[in-house]
Amino acid sequence: MRILTVLAVAVSLAACSSDNTMPDVGTGATAISANSASRTLGVNSYLWHASLDTLSFIPLASADPFGGVIITDWYSAPQVPNERMKVTVYILDRNLRADGLKVAVFRQTKTPDGWADAAVANDTATKLEDAILTRARELRLAGGG
Repeated sequence: MRILTVLAVAVSLAACSSDNTMPDVGTGATAISANSASRTLGVNSYLWHASLDTLSFIPLASADPFGGVIITDWYSAPQVPNERMKVTVYILDRNLRADGLKVAVFRQTKTPDGWADAAVANDTATKLEDAILTRARELRLAGGG
């Protein structure tokens, strides 16, 4: 019985350690090392970091570097407290290309009954995509790529 208890504690403690480093691979893709194996992900690191930089003013609800999805929490600008927005970024390609990125923007306005969905300006997502792509190009040039 003692052996089983010690074994269970050892397994539990071993599960607590991890290697969370994410070095960049020369091709612009993100990689992660786990023990002696290295796994390349399907996400362009420039697009990933540029997306996080561009949306840094909004709290994140979820960020999945393996799947290339960033979901923000609802954000209300101080100037417009009765309106809030939420952004989802999809990184679709390993290459730094305009069609490797898709942004979805959601907007709500405050009503007496609570928050209600509202229309988003047609060019809002496009402007965010342009800002992310511009930042990604800056990061690539700064990195010597």
